[in-house]
Amino acid sequence: MSLASPRVLRNALLRDGELRDVVLDGATVAAVVAPGTGQGELEADLEGRLLLTAGSDAHAHLDKAYTWDAINPPFGDLLGAIKAFHDFQEHLTTEDTYARARRAALRLLANGTTAVRSHVNILPGEDPFRGVDAMVKLRDELAHVMDIQLVALPPIGTPDAIIEESLDRGLDLVGGAPHLEPDALGDVRRLLALAERRGVGVDLHTDEGLDGPVTLGEFAQLVAEWPADRIRTAGHCVRLGTMEPADLAPIVEAVAASGIGIVTNPITNLYLQGWEHPVATPRGLTAIEALRKGGALVSAGADNVRDPFNPIGRSDAFETAALLVSAGHVPLDEAWDMCSSAGRAVMGLPAADVTPGGAAEFVAIASTNVGEAIAEAPADRVVIHRGRVVATTTVAQELRLAHSPSPLQGGTHA
Repeated sequence: MSLASPRVLRNALLRDGELRDVVLDGATVAAVVAPGTGQGELEADLEGRLLLTAGSDAHAHLDKAYTWDAINPPFGDLLGAIKAFHDFQEHLTTEDTYARARRAALRLLANGTTAVRSHVNILPGEDPFRGVDAMVKLRDELAHVMDIQLVALPPIGTPDAIIEESLDRGLDLVGGAPHLEPDALGDVRRLLALAERRGVGVDLHTDEGLDGPVTLGEFAQLVAEWPADRIRTAGHCVRLGTMEPADLAPIVEAVAASGIGIVTNPITNLYLQGWEHPVATPRGLTAIEALRKGGALVSAGADNVRDPFNPIGRSDAFETAALLVSAGHVPLDEAWDMCSSAGRAVMGLPAADVTPGGAAEFVAIASTNVGEAIAEAPADRVVIHRGRVVATTTVAQELRLAHSPSPLQGGTHA
């Protein structure tokens, strides 16, 4: 029990359709009771809003966010986006990166995401760590309102010493995109060995293409004996979505056995993949159903927001969930779980739920059920992190339907 007095979220609509008070003990749910009976200091009256586990985005690029207009890249595929961003990187500063990333993080928070993992580019130039320093500063500044994890994302051919210095400066995990390296499997082994040497986890961009190398099986084998609490994550895994079932099955089995968390990123991969297929364009997603049926942990992220890799995006987990439904054929409730509880599991965070003992990480949204929340994504939301309200958005709408007809609206003319 915490030393603080209990606090109460009143009149929360739960997923089962019942109205309840939720009693909080610090950052944890203490009890769920009948409305009006919760004992403690009022944290918020949710007034019948639907209370859901808060969004979690296990694959973001906050440091790239909102660069689309400055770069003005051509529409195109993954390699084109990589080139456009890399050509612009020399213009990035610590101050600019911090300001854009902060804007993106706070947009996520206001929309109901209280946990995010961001990849951080190691940059060219005399100071390759200017983006790293900006993101560490942002993570530390916002630590009281959201959980932020940071992953080193080195360009092709980056020496181990540079990656290790980024960890020394405060990044949490080793990252990379081995499928883009000339020796893809060798780079998987190199990055995993570096992580083992440092005693940290990994989050790799993995097999992000409709064809090309398949590195996920090697990745799974190499981390199968890692300590259970050491993070191991594979993002994108688009290649799995184009594999024949017989070839896919052993990889799914290896992933499930290894504990690798998969993060699919529908909005970015739907944009980037399939440009070379003008007819019957593939969806560009990983094998979501096969992975989930095979026992793998699969979550979803918003990935890029208004940068060369994705010209759109609202930093909203409900947008990601909607894309899982329409493009990934994931059922409504399961789509939200992939964007909330599954993301927390991938990030190694405590499970959040409206049950005693659950972490008090919630978004309360003006909807009557999960399907309506995903479909309409109303902006009216209350966001709770560690048992405290950290963001509130209210909406005032006025529709003026009654009017007096003018001559041009059905009156008579002289």
